[in-house]
Amino acid sequence: MPQIKSVLFVCTGNTCRSPMAEGFLKKLLSDAKRIDVSVRSAGINALDGQAPTAETIMVMTGEGIDLSGHRSQHLAGELIKSSDLILAMEEYHKNRVIQLAPDAASKIYLLKEYGSASVAKGLSSPDVADPIGRTLEDYGICKDEIKQEIERIRKYI
Repeated sequence: MPQIKSVLFVCTGNTCRSPMAEGFLKKLLSDAKRIDVSVRSAGINALDGQAPTAETIMVMTGEGIDLSGHRSQHLAGELIKSSDLILAMEEYHKNRVIQLAPDAASKIYLLKEYGSASVAKGLSSPDVADPIGRTLEDYGICKDEIKQEIERIRKYI
């Protein structure tokens, strides 16, 4: 795999899943004293400048990660172009990135498929389910799923 200098996480609104993934990867890289990789997130339907959901902030605070300063950004061509690796939460997001930038097809993966010969065994879906509008417990489940995937893929970044 080529050297990765920039990672972009993509979800729908950039207020739940992709900020969680961004937060986890930034923390892992910081803990490892890695300053050579930029990590960002965006949403295919995001409104610029939205704060994360209160539930996202709560579950991530429990992990020692403060997302209160995060603000959403809409996925744009320049973000796609300037990223070495793009990790999407759902197949729909992956397809949308490819639709916006066909040249990006070789650098976009589902979060659960990256670095794996096949989607992790035992999972009912290759997608990370969207917790928006659901319970705090659902946010916790989503957070745990994303954390597990980020820990699994960190060796590739």
